[in-house]
Amino acid sequence: MALSGKNLIAGQWVTNDEQNTFSAYLPATDDLGKIQFYNVSSEQVNTAVEAAQLAFPRYRRISAAERASFLQTIAESIMSLGDELLQITHMETGLSVERLRGERQRTINQLNAFSVELLNPSYTDIEEPGDETRSPVPKPSTKLTRIPLGPVAVFGASNFPYAFSTLGGDTVAALAAGCPVVVKAHPAHPGTSELMALAIHHAIDKLAIPKGVFSQFHSTDPVLAHQLVRHSGIKAVGFTGSQKVAELLIKSIQLRSDSIPFYGELGSINPQFVFSEKIKHGSGALAQQLCLSLLMGNGQFCTSPGVWIVPESATDFIETCSTFMSEQYSDTLLTKGIQKEYESSVSALKMNKQLRNIANAKQLQHFHGTPSLFATNAYHFVTNEQLRKEVFGPCAVIVTYKQIEELQQIVSVMEGQLTASVHGTERDFEEHKDLIESISFKVGRLIYNQMPTGVEVCASMNHGGPYPASTDIRSTSVGQQAMSRFLRPLCIQNFSE
Repeated sequence: MALSGKNLIAGQWVTNDEQNTFSAYLPATDDLGKIQFYNVSSEQVNTAVEAAQLAFPRYRRISAAERASFLQTIAESIMSLGDELLQITHMETGLSVERLRGERQRTINQLNAFSVELLNPSYTDIEEPGDETRSPVPKPSTKLTRIPLGPVAVFGASNFPYAFSTLGGDTVAALAAGCPVVVKAHPAHPGTSELMALAIHHAIDKLAIPKGVFSQFHSTDPVLAHQLVRHSGIKAVGFTGSQKVAELLIKSIQLRSDSIPFYGELGSINPQFVFSEKIKHGSGALAQQLCLSLLMGNGQFCTSPGVWIVPESATDFIETCSTFMSEQYSDTLLTKGIQKEYESSVSALKMNKQLRNIANAKQLQHFHGTPSLFATNAYHFVTNEQLRKEVFGPCAVIVTYKQIEELQQIVSVMEGQLTASVHGTERDFEEHKDLIESISFKVGRLIYNQMPTGVEVCASMNHGGPYPASTDIRSTSVGQQAMSRFLRPLCIQNFSE
């Protein structure tokens, strides 16, 4: 199927000034693609939001069963795109076809999970009967229900072209809740975004869903992103990306006359705490598992393990990590911007005298991201804020500690995290139970004896955490509970059936 480079605005594929276009970056070859994608106009952004506003009354009234069928039909439409979808995404991201096939299935599973949730909701209205005989005043009957917020703006992510982009978790959760969606596609994979928009376009046509329920536009101009979140018709924002961009969008939202929720998932260093008994029982396998977790997606996962905290005596563990990483090879990064930022961050770490650069992988291409491993001690990690900053890419810092007091200091200076893992024996966990409790107040997901990479799509998942891991500590961007972000409580008093 031929890509058009167009924007999908309320059921219509539209262009703009033919000179206002851009091409996808192809990370495997460090080149630009041949297809031109049209940047949307300011007027078209307004049209998309206005269409979503018009569609909202109709869409919110369709039954849960109809919304479930809609999500299932979208899943079928994605599969009907076939392997051509995988090939285009592979060109635009450099991610392996095998990895993309798994992510596509995860995205389909996610759509189906929300459809099941709509048919068998885990939440119910809370009803309390009135009591006219109550003294000193009668009690009215009340019912607590939840209603959709309205049109939602969603920003696609660079590192998950299916599961966190056009038809990712934010979009699916909003549609399941009864909210129309306007997506700002990520310029790192515009062709992929167009095909995913085509899948939902087919589902909308097939089921006669209001056209304004979904729109998607391309733009390399940040001004239009800010226009979108400031539009009075937008009632919530779903965002996955950098803390810097999120904070700029939040400032724009604060200029609105009304306040709306901004659900941002911004990243994390995902610290790995390794305890002494675990090291004594053999650390070779754990060292390799941590290295492989770091290298997954070339370090471009929001749950990539960026800091490994180990006993000072763990010399064999550190040596194993150093040897393993030195034997690896560089790989592509998703965008030119990510590559430059990664190189800058690693260069700064190499110049830091409080760090030792203990391993660098073999560099195959100058435009690759080359895995690097550093080491320092607990004192430097606690006193130097630079060492605690996320490096988006295949880079990690090993921090050695002598005693439990140093572990407490490390936790005390940690910012909010998406995840943290504790690696130990039952004796370790008992000895460090107070520390583990402290860690739990800094993270959205606490993991025992497993790597952080890999987020299960299920009702009990929480993908979020204290700021800056996310902008709302009470919510998740993964799993069926994500739908609650786009619903609000409504109490109906003295109601009648």
